[in-house]
Amino acid sequence: MSEFVLDASAILAYLNDEPGADKVAAILEHGGAVINAANYAEVAARLIVLGLPQAKTAEVMRSLELEVVPLDAETAWISACLIATTKPFGLSLGDRCCLALGKRMVLPVLTADRVWANIQSDDLDVRLIRS
Repeated sequence: MSEFVLDASAILAYLNDEPGADKVAAILEHGGAVINAANYAEVAARLIVLGLPQAKTAEVMRSLELEVVPLDAETAWISACLIATTKPFGLSLGDRCCLALGKRMVLPVLTADRVWANIQSDDLDVRLIRS
């Protein structure tokens, strides 16, 4: 059962062994992570841009053992409604999709993106993987 929604930045921090990777590793090892398909695509695209061959990228992505959730109409709508809350902080559509999934599933969202700590919402639980 999923316990956390992971942002693309959290997964990339884990894959690159950056600060906070240990927090993400513990969640992945426990099998408690979910990611939306848009953020999954962000991670894979970043690996390809960095020069990892597509076949190796697919292998890495499968090894993460994440629950990948499609971006459905409900989550897309929540994402759209988050625009006013997140616009001052420059969050992208992918960022909002991640937050929307956390909101819909009532799960904490883990990110490496410090600006997310500024988001004020009673129904969002944003946690930074590094201080």
